[in-house]
Amino acid sequence: MTRAKEILLVTGLSGAGKSTVLKTLEDLGWETVDNLPLRLLDRLLSTPLSESTESDSPLAVGIGARTRDFDPDSIVKRIKKLRAEHGYDIGTLFLDCSGAELERRYAETRRRHPLALDRPASDGIARERELLAPLRRWANRLIDTTDLSSNELAQQVRATFGGDGLGEPTLSVMSFGYARGIPRNADLMFDMRFLRNPHWDEKLRPGTGLDPNVAAYVAADPAYDDAMKQIEELLLLLLPRYRAEGKAYVTIAFGCTGGRHRSVHVAERVAKRLRDAGFSPTVTHRDLGAAPQDSLEGAPRTGLG
Repeated sequence: MTRAKEILLVTGLSGAGKSTVLKTLEDLGWETVDNLPLRLLDRLLSTPLSESTESDSPLAVGIGARTRDFDPDSIVKRIKKLRAEHGYDIGTLFLDCSGAELERRYAETRRRHPLALDRPASDGIARERELLAPLRRWANRLIDTTDLSSNELAQQVRATFGGDGLGEPTLSVMSFGYARGIPRNADLMFDMRFLRNPHWDEKLRPGTGLDPNVAAYVAADPAYDDAMKQIEELLLLLLPRYRAEGKAYVTIAFGCTGGRHRSVHVAERVAKRLRDAGFSPTVTHRDLGAAPQDSLEGAPRTGLG
């Protein structure tokens, strides 16, 4: 494993949400390690960087009472030493929680506290709170999870540690033909069959939505401008919300009958609009290479020129 430029030690009371934090950081693009024995942690952090393997991803390391050779005072000394000798940017996040809430969580999950396997959870909580006191005093970030649900904690972590480019969903825009089945992985699907169909123009039929004359024909539909404006505004509203919820993949699909003309043009247009807004979509045209066939397209519409 390579060492990242930024290192975050995640610690705190058992049951306060360390697993949720590490999972959320991993979704954001961090490298994460949990309960690594301290002697291996020292080795990980003291290995010289290799120019050929250097990683830009931040590193989060979970430590706690379950960590082998756990010694909070020793950990603080290790952090100070690594900062002084190597100039590492090492932060410490401490997860706190009220004793009553921790007892409720242990009772609800029927788990035993790691420091009180044969005693009430309250005994283990009190012992652990005393044990972790040096790390709590040292930590430069603290989150009290007493009143936070797992989802609320994850949202707070995303807001605090997301950073530029971290946590962005993998965004895909695709076109497809309904005649060949709908895509299974689409999160948002728009039916563009209300637009006039270039298939019924003999000059345009051999082309695709990538051709300027086909695109112009589709864009000349009276409903086109208003529909596209509303679709694009909807997407610009929803995509930041998907990011805030930690959604890793978002696929937007545009369909028409054959998947060669209308949906292709619209997918290209929307992808450009999203790029202009700062997103980085990947565009695919599932059925672009399919052969045109009258029987798939249905009867031609009349009255639209």
